Parts: sequence; structure tokens; C-alpha cells
Amino acid sequence: MKKLLSCGRFQLDICQPLIMGIVNLTDDSFSGDGLHGQIDRAVAQSQRLVEEGADLLDLGAESSRPGADPVSAQQELDRLLPVLTALRDVGVPLSVDTVKPEVMRAALVAGADMVNDIAALRAPGALEAVSATNAAVCLMHMQGEPRTMQTSPRYEDVVTEVIDFLAARVAACVTAGVTRDRLVIDPGFGFGKALEHNLELLRHLDRFVAMGLPVLAGLSRKSMLGLITGRPVGERVPASVAAAVLAVKRGAAMVRVHDVAATRDALAVLRAVEEN
Repeated sequence: MKKLLSCGRFQLDICQPLIMGIVNLTDDSFSGDGLHGQIDRAVAQSQRLVEEGADLLDLGAESSRPGADPVSAQQELDRLLPVLTALRDVGVPLSVDTVKPEVMRAALVAGADMVNDIAALRAPGALEAVSATNAAVCLMHMQGEPRTMQTSPRYEDVVTEVIDFLAARVAACVTAGVTRDRLVIDPGFGFGKALEHNLELLRHLDRFVAMGLPVLAGLSRKSMLGLITGRPVGERVPASVAAAVLAVKRGAAMVRVHDVAATRDALAVLRAVEEN
């Protein structure tokens, strides 16, 4: 029996894990792949990710790396809208990674199918921006804000605290009219978490799955993998793929990755081994 995520123009079957390909339209991406001002390259990279097996694309025009400074809504839209418009018919859902209600509204009008919000729709007007649409929404946990979130993250019980936060945001969405079949939750690996917090969240990802909503895991190339392996960001593909497989094994319905082809192949092997 299919489990479907309502995602704008699409109904996504989440019985098998989905791969969300990352398209950075910033000038200061932590992974060094920002494509600010390079519309043709951004479109070409997006098309390549789809060819490699991306089930949806996540377009971000404001960096959320640790220490990042915010940009204006107009700057974000200037980076985002030309690429979003060019990709309207790429064949997979288009997610927009933003915290600003005005960017959400413009992106949804331009054809976005999903809003991926690291602030979990807490900005004034964010709930209203998405509630009357048919877009999917990913709600992520973040302690603090990008500029300072990695300074000194602290928790008594990171898993319980993150679950409680996400449960409250889900309830707020449902109250505002966002149906549960449009919702995805994300524990927010690396967003206001030390290494031990990230590992604890990954170990207990099944507790997030038990909330009854699709879980997105975004671990690709992150500093936690550098701390574990000693590798710089450009050499973290094997660790990223391993992390994606571990997340799927623990129930993640979606993994957000830079390296789509490698992740697709690893998940294909996992699926072949586990199929009866």
C-alpha cells in the first residue's frame, strides 16, 4: 500500500526512500558549491542531479551554514526566481529552502512544490504563507540561529527536546490548516548541535519515525562527518553516503544530499539486500 506525500503538483510515494538533491544558489555555501549569479550553471547542475536520480530538488538562495549572515528577501528572490522558473518543467518537485514568508509566497506562485524551512514556520506570516496552498512543508529543528548556533549548543535530552519541538510545530501547522499529508520533519543535524547530539539523533531516528510523518535527514558533507573522519568538506562523499544509508536504515523517508549518484547506488544496494 502506497504512502503518499502531497507535494504541490506531485504525489510522492514515500514507501521507498527519496533523494533530495541540493542546489546552492548562494555565494558562501559551506560545501563550496554555491552558484550565485550563475543561472545557466545552476539549471544544468539541477538537470544533472535529476538524471543521476534525484527525486526532488532543494533550491537555497540564503546560506544557513554556521556563522552565516542573513541576506535580504530581495537578494534571495533575485538569486532564486530565475532558476526556479527555468526548472518549472524539470519533472520532479521543486523545494525552496527559506525562512522568509515573502520568499515563500513568491516561490510558491513561481512554481515551488515544497517549502523547506530551517525555522519550522516560526517567522510571523510563515504559516499563513503556506497554509492555503497545496505545497509540502519540511519542519526542521534548530537551536539558535545560523550566525551563532554552533557556539555552545546544550541539551538535557537532545532526542526528547527535538521531538517535543517538532511535535509542537506539527500541531501549529495542523491548526493553521496544513494537513499532515503535506508535512515532513527534520531533526536538524548540525543546526545547533555538537557531534554527540548529532550522533544521538541519528542513533534514535526511529523515535522521530514513530511520530507518523516522513523524516528527512540532512547529513551530507557536514562538519560532524569531518570530525569523525578528519576529512575536509571536499573529501566527505564516502562518509556522506554512509550517513545516508544509516539514516534510511533507521527509517528516514528522505535524504538531502549533494552527491546524488553515489547515494542512489548505495541505496540500490541496500534495497537489493533487504528485499525478500
